[in-house]
Amino acid sequence: MAATLRRIIAPLAIASLLAACAQAPLRGLPATPSAVAESGLRLRLIGEQRIGWQHDYQGTAVGGLSGIDYDAKNVRWIMTSDDRSAINPARFYTAKLRYDAQHVSPVELTGVHFYLQADGSTYPDLKAWRTKGGEVPDIESIRLDPRDGSVWYTSEGDRKLGAQPFIRHARADGSLIATLPLPAMFAMPAPGAAAQATPSGVRDNLGFEGLSFAADGQSLWAAIEAPLLQDGPVADVISGAHNRITRFGRDGRVLAQYVYPLDKVASIAGPTRFAENGISEILAIDEHRLLVIERAGVQDAQGVFHEFVRVYEMDVRGATDVKAMPALAGASYTAASKRLVLDMNALNLPRLDNIEGISWGPTLANGHASLVMVSDDNFHDKIQVTQFLVFEVLPR
Repeated sequence: MAATLRRIIAPLAIASLLAACAQAPLRGLPATPSAVAESGLRLRLIGEQRIGWQHDYQGTAVGGLSGIDYDAKNVRWIMTSDDRSAINPARFYTAKLRYDAQHVSPVELTGVHFYLQADGSTYPDLKAWRTKGGEVPDIESIRLDPRDGSVWYTSEGDRKLGAQPFIRHARADGSLIATLPLPAMFAMPAPGAAAQATPSGVRDNLGFEGLSFAADGQSLWAAIEAPLLQDGPVADVISGAHNRITRFGRDGRVLAQYVYPLDKVASIAGPTRFAENGISEILAIDEHRLLVIERAGVQDAQGVFHEFVRVYEMDVRGATDVKAMPALAGASYTAASKRLVLDMNALNLPRLDNIEGISWGPTLANGHASLVMVSDDNFHDKIQVTQFLVFEVLPR
């Protein structure tokens, strides 16, 4: 999510997950577990590494890391920053993150690439946008294309500016290949447009937050952080909410769309204070299951945020395909099922921050899969940190 006061994160633990890695990747990408034991597996935290606040790398401030993916062919990671070109132009990094079943080595940055618009220019900051045009980005997720090593990325958009959310395909150097056409249900009204009788589209700062290639590498899943305006209210302390998770073909055709039942907000906020819960990232397990990160932030009476992060396994089998439903409010459908996989509060880490990225990593020497998560520090000095958490996936 874009830098706001809402990001400081509290911890998570473990219950169920995946089985052995079997599916052959298309391009030597990380092996994705092709089956998940119904009884679930366990995750063991191997270790953590951090990058210092606004660490300078090739003249850019490293931070706001909101997405991560593993490039097995080149044995490196790609990580996107959600800097809206306010500090440096919108960008993504490549890095080495080496680990085994006992130890995680320090992160070594190896490159930085700027996302480019159709005319070959970098995305503008807000001031430049007002004078020169272009688009203001809010890039929240990045994935490596298993066909050719190009990248796909999402932007949440900005309802106040009328900046539409998008999903884009770029070359490995950040130059634009194409923009995925999106259904009208996600669109926001242009600034100055007549008020909608029934407001629709993505909510401000709550658009496309999650992206994952499907297990077959041929299509993509995308998740919005909170419900569309026409789909009902956001989660609160009384009730959860219903978010759409969409499967897109590479041409933008909607292959399927399911409703994910989001938890209610974990606790009551202080008087006049803020609380939320939303999806911060997704990761495909197999043809019908995804990992979904739910991240909640609750502000206490003193204005301090307490974060609650959980990872769920979503299963779309038996769920209604809602792609033809323009609005969920008042409609009849069956939501996808979900099961708790990881509740980091129970890990009792010295600090767990704003987890926004998750990726499968290389297979460990013992044959077990690995999983890496990264936090978005929102560029907040002394308030948040950029951390990498590495897990071993253990059989039951």
